[in-house]
This record gives sequence, structure tokens and C-alpha cells, in this order.
Amino acid sequence: MRLLIIEDEENLAKLIKKSLESEGYAVDYLMDGESGQSRIEASHKDYDLIILDLMLPKRTGAEVCQNIRKIGISTPVLILTAKGDSESKVALLDVGADDYMQKPFILSELFARIRALTRRPKVVLPVELRVGDITLSPSNKKVFVKNKEVELTLKEFRLLEYLMRRPNQVVQRIDLSDNIWDFDYDSFSNIIDVYINRLRNKIETGKNKKLIQTVRGVGYKLKA
Repeated sequence: MRLLIIEDEENLAKLIKKSLESEGYAVDYLMDGESGQSRIEASHKDYDLIILDLMLPKRTGAEVCQNIRKIGISTPVLILTAKGDSESKVALLDVGADDYMQKPFILSELFARIRALTRRPKVVLPVELRVGDITLSPSNKKVFVKNKEVELTLKEFRLLEYLMRRPNQVVQRIDLSDNIWDFDYDSFSNIIDVYINRLRNKIETGKNKKLIQTVRGVGYKLKA
């Protein structure tokens, strides 16, 4: 899952980014409303959620939110604001924000708000994913192979989850980089191949051999 932060307090933006990355998200950040709106207009399909500060240079968060809604961009927006009066909160919702948080806030609440906003899928997602002898639980980030728990890093977990949600489908490398790595991912890097090999070493045993298939020149397919 990939998030975009637009926040002009660089230390705060970096703190949120680092904290979210520790939870397994891919995160990009920008520091003014103008460049933020440009990124959203060009790449909104790459993001599952936008965290938008209200008081930004060049263009306010309210203006950014209102402008992207006018052109039909429906990506969920969580606005960070120092204003706590009810009129300001109502105004934010009226310009198209999905939720807001008043500064200062605690990170655990931010994580909870993000989970709430991003759990509104177009289709109901299963509580557990199963492919062959592999069971994956998105809620507690646990993976079992033949009922034995396998320890995965967060990136490995996100990669496996992405593939397990698309069994027997060819997943392009660019889809993996867009959803699991951040905007600065080097397309010439072999990091995806490295993580795929790590996953194979951990989950491909017995009849699960060759579970993750390489589709040359395109990407990978998880064989169900």
C-alpha cells in the first residue's frame, strides 16, 4: 500500500514517513501544496491515501483537496490541521476531505485513521488468504506454511500479500514497485528479484515448489 504525505514541516513529514514505513507502507512526501497537487493529478492512481497538511505554502491543503475533487479524483484524503473549532472541521469535510486530525496527534491514532480509510475496498476482502499450503493473515501480519509460522520481513510480507491477492495472474514488476516501494524506487535495480528469491527460499517447500513463477520480461505469477 502506497501513501503520499504533503506536509511543509520537514521533520514531521520524515517522522510520519519513517513510522509508516515501519508498518510496511510505501511512502512519498512533498512539502508544498502546488507540487503536491501536481503529483496527485499525475499519479493519483498510484496512491491509496493522501495525508494533507492544511497550512501549506503556495496552495493550502483545503484548496488542493477541493481542486482534486473538482476533477474527479476520489483518492481518500486525511487532512492534518492545527484548527480545532467545529466550523473549520465542517469546512474541511465540505471541500472533500474524508477525515481530519488535529495537531498535535499521536502516531497510533494516525495509524488507526489510515487503516479505517483504506479498509473501504470496492469488494470485500477475505480475513485470511490461502494459496496451496500457505496461509496469510493481513490483520496480524502472520504467514504459515503447512501450519508452521514463517518469519517474513515487512517488505517480504507485503510482496507475498500482493501476489496472494492475485493468484494465477501475471503481476508486472512496475505494479510491485508502485505498491510496495516508494516514488524514488530505481527501476533499474534488482531489488524486486532479490525479495522474490528470499520469499521463494522461505515458502517454497514440498508441493509449493515453483509456486512463484517468473514471467520473463513482464513480472511474476503466484500459481494457485
